[in-house]
This record gives sequence, structure tokens and C-alpha cells, in this order.
Amino acid sequence: MEANLVEFKEVDLGYGLKTVLSHLNFSIGEGEFFGIVGPNGSGKTTLLRGILKILRPQKGQILFAHPKEAKELTLGYVPQEREVDQIFPLSALEVVLMGRTKALGPWKRPGKGDRELALRSLAHAGIAHLAEAPFQELSGGQKQRVLIARALAAEPHVLILDEPTSGMDLASERNIMELIKALHEEDRLTLIMATHNLNLVANYAKRIAIVNEGRLVVGETKAILSEEGLRKLYGMSVYVRDVEGKRIIV
Repeated sequence: MEANLVEFKEVDLGYGLKTVLSHLNFSIGEGEFFGIVGPNGSGKTTLLRGILKILRPQKGQILFAHPKEAKELTLGYVPQEREVDQIFPLSALEVVLMGRTKALGPWKRPGKGDRELALRSLAHAGIAHLAEAPFQELSGGQKQRVLIARALAAEPHVLILDEPTSGMDLASERNIMELIKALHEEDRLTLIMATHNLNLVANYAKRIAIVNEGRLVVGETKAILSEEGLRKLYGMSVYVRDVEGKRIIV
């Protein structure tokens, strides 16, 4: 594994006086595909907000490093689709151009180079032909690809995804996951993905953190997602099977 890009040292995260996650001690290395798993409301999004520097720790430190060729660590964020304001009639390209905001700085408008980068990001996500299409009118899978392209337009070292396949049918889910896999393997992006779906991380992430009662259980995916480990963790019957090269958890 390469050097750690993100490291939690005895971190508590929460809101006001309420602590949601406590005693967090783990790291995410450069080039990893790191999964964060837990039911809705367990604290996955809170953990992502800590990584995104939106939420400051109540206790402890979150340390960030950067790759050797960069001056700082750049993060690309793909939110849940329902969190995106769809009131404004923006095209897919205009949504992707939002990913250039931090690089441009305040009050600067995107230029020709930013537009070209946004178009390349759309092409990379497989939807160059939808550049001028209204974002509101796209399907769920297409919208998710636009949001991934928006994150890519920031030219990130780390891509962070919050429930990237939420509400999708099986075919759309598989297509999005194959795109995410390609971004990891071919573009060598470090990936952090939060999901409630154990089957997704079982077949894509090498290491995972399971959010359980305000704490994390972190380790190699194969070790944690065993029948014995999951039964202890969830206190219920869990079956793990390999079917045609894919791990299935029931």
C-alpha cells in the first residue's frame, strides 16, 4: 500500500453536543478502494463530512497528506442524487462545470479550458452526447454519471461517493459500479464509497469500515465479510456464498 492520504487519530464526530461516531482510528492509503458500510442513519454521511473537511472533529485529529506530485490533496465528491438541487434548469454540462468552482476561485467564470475539461469529464463518464440535455430530464443512472463527471472536473486525487447506486435497478447499479471500478483501476484514483449495500463493497472494495453503534470495525473486506464475522457484528444469521466469481451476502 502507498502512503496514507487520510488518517483518523482518536476522532469523535458529531453535531453540537451530540456525538455520532467516537474513537475513530484508521487510515486510507493512496490508491485504495475503501468502502464504508452501514444502515441508513448509522453515521456514514457524518464520516464522509469529516473526510471532506465539512465537519470538524469534536475530539482528535484528521490528518491529510498529498501525493508527491501535488501541492495539496484534491477531493472530488459525488453526493446522493436527492441532495442535488434540481430546481434550476441547468444542462448536464453546466452541472459538471460546477466542479471547477474551487479551482477557479471566487468570482471567476469558467473559460474555454474549463469547458473542454468538463466535456472530457462527461465523455469519461460515458455521456458526452448528453452535454446539452437538461439535468432534470435525465434518468437516475444518467444523473449519477453527470455527478461523477462533476467530481472528475475537479481533477481529484480522491473520489468520494455517497450511496452512488441508491434507487437504481440492478442493470444501472452494475453499470455505475463498473464505471467506478474503471476510475479506480485505470485512472488510479483513490476511492472512498459509502453504501448500505454489503454486496457492493464485497465485490469491489479491498478494505472496508462497518459503522456499528457509533464505532467502526475496519479491516480487509474478505476477513470482515465472513459468515462468522458478520454474525457477530449484526447478531443475526448471515450467509456468504461465491456465485460465478461474485460474493453474495444474504
